[in-house]
Amino acid sequence: MTVLSKLANISQSRDAKFFGVVSSTAILYWLVCATKETAKDRPIKDEVKFVMHEPSGADKKRVQVNKEFFKSLKGILRIIVPGFWTPESGFLFLVASSLVIRSMCDIWMIHNGTLIESAIISKDLKRFIRNLSEFMLAMPAISLVNNVLKFGLNELKLRFRTRLSNHLYDNYLRGFTYYKMSNLDNRISNADQLLTQDVEKFCDSVVELYSNISKPILDILIYVQKLTQAIGGQAPGVMILYLLLSGTLLTHLRRPISKFTVMEQRLEGEFRYVNSRLITNSEEVAFYQGNKREKKNIDSSFARLVQHLRKFIGFRFNMGFVDNIIAKYLATCVGFSVVAYPYLTASRLAQSEYKVRMQDYYRSGRMLVKLAEAIGRLVLAGRELTRLAGFTARVQELITVLKDLNAGTYQRTMLDSRFSNGEAGKPLTATWGKVFCEDNVIRFEKVPLVTPNGDVLVKELNFEVLAGQNVLVCGPNGCGKSSLFRILGGLWPVFGGCVTKPSAGKLFYIPQRPYMTLGTLRDQVIYPDSVSDMVSHGVTDSNLRELLSHVQLEYILEREKGWDAIADWMDVLSGGEKQRIAMARVFYHKPQFAILDECTSAVSVDVEDNMYQYCRKVGITLFTVSHRKSLWKHHEYYLQMDGRGSFEFKPILADTQEFGS
Repeated sequence: MTVLSKLANISQSRDAKFFGVVSSTAILYWLVCATKETAKDRPIKDEVKFVMHEPSGADKKRVQVNKEFFKSLKGILRIIVPGFWTPESGFLFLVASSLVIRSMCDIWMIHNGTLIESAIISKDLKRFIRNLSEFMLAMPAISLVNNVLKFGLNELKLRFRTRLSNHLYDNYLRGFTYYKMSNLDNRISNADQLLTQDVEKFCDSVVELYSNISKPILDILIYVQKLTQAIGGQAPGVMILYLLLSGTLLTHLRRPISKFTVMEQRLEGEFRYVNSRLITNSEEVAFYQGNKREKKNIDSSFARLVQHLRKFIGFRFNMGFVDNIIAKYLATCVGFSVVAYPYLTASRLAQSEYKVRMQDYYRSGRMLVKLAEAIGRLVLAGRELTRLAGFTARVQELITVLKDLNAGTYQRTMLDSRFSNGEAGKPLTATWGKVFCEDNVIRFEKVPLVTPNGDVLVKELNFEVLAGQNVLVCGPNGCGKSSLFRILGGLWPVFGGCVTKPSAGKLFYIPQRPYMTLGTLRDQVIYPDSVSDMVSHGVTDSNLRELLSHVQLEYILEREKGWDAIADWMDVLSGGEKQRIAMARVFYHKPQFAILDECTSAVSVDVEDNMYQYCRKVGITLFTVSHRKSLWKHHEYYLQMDGRGSFEFKPILADTQEFGS
């Protein structure tokens, strides 16, 4: 009989093999292939819900393996395995099939190993050579099965991470969600940690758990069947009972692992944040010579992380001690006891029966030891399930926040959420503002300027600006100039009244410190368009060169060796060059309205004058924040806020301009 035929005949029951595949895939399949909700794009809402509350103990959910965990896990699995006819399902089946074949190989190796040892004891050279040759011939097939299993597991991890990352980034970069998460909603403070490390660890944990649970379950089913046929159902029954008792005990003891895991990831995120913050603001810190203070911040964050990790290590040490005793060694002792019982209590055997009974004992004993090991692995898998609960809670928190933000619901913890709307003690309630789109006009009707912290800067703002009417916005710091532009740009919700403005593509905002993207010099001018967008708009490099001439920046082409030059433009370009590049962006996009927030402060007056004249020539209406008196002549109206809740919107007359200059 060939090796392959023996492998095929090891599991004698067709139903057992079929049930083996089903049992290994069913662990995830019942979660994935339940009734699937069809994802539909939500319509953009004019109303938003802004929830402000104080943190309480009730807000903190307990992280453990419970109904809430399985509900969250089920929802995430629908994302990473979106349907039955997907590559992910195929790899799940590949892993399940590999596990079945590997279990069959394990049983065959037990059978073959028993025959080899029997041949050695019997001094049967021919049978020894034959069985050893069969083992050597089977090695390539067994090795192939093991590596196919590893390949399937690694591919599953990668595909799960790809699916989940794509889903999260689709929601994170939809509209201004990435801005809202860090500025309007403070439930998540380290989104980068969640989107990178936590997603990777969650996917790795899911796949490892799938393998570490399905393989022991499959082994238990197979070995129980074989042992029942060989020595009856008493021994497997005792082992299954031990599995239930030990699993219940260890699951109860491991409950703190989920909480430890969540806290570990949170502290890791905080430690990464303080380091990235230092890198981002290194120049400012260097000017202040704040390295000692920053070192204290980093040391404090790292100390909290180390303290937690040391506590976690101590818990895992204690838990590992109990795990080894209960799940490994005690399970093996129980296995030896139940397999030895029928042999130790049987009557004295005849010499002719001794050889057969000896082979049966070795075969049954090894299978029972394998059964005990499988039960031990299944018990220990509870530890991984508890750890997975921590990663699941983190990922689910991110998914929930992204869903809320895209639906227009924000939550912000505040010390004092009583911001008034004209009457003492009366909060700004759910009469949320409306936003309408209309070309060539910006209109604010009874719109309060309210910060996310609840500060009311202006109770009711009323003005109207038509295309061609440049407006100069002025006032002291903190009076609401930036708040006005954030509401106008859609970054902040409208708390009341009505805002009428052009669609998003017809408004363009230039901050004082312009953003330089990664890429070529050409990319800096056309941002956020791509080169293909530029070509589709009929714009050429010659047109871009002409735009640079309007900001007197043509020389940069020769200096940087052309449009395709790639550099770290935030460092390569000076402050004035970056501001002029930003103005060239305005000329490229030709919006109806452009908001210039101190964006020419590093530009000479003559260049600034040329840029404002060109904006008027091409029909770009400007909202300008600037303290330069020379800019009054380029505007028809001024909007002045005094920082005490009052504002003034009036035309700029000759005496006004003289006063401004």
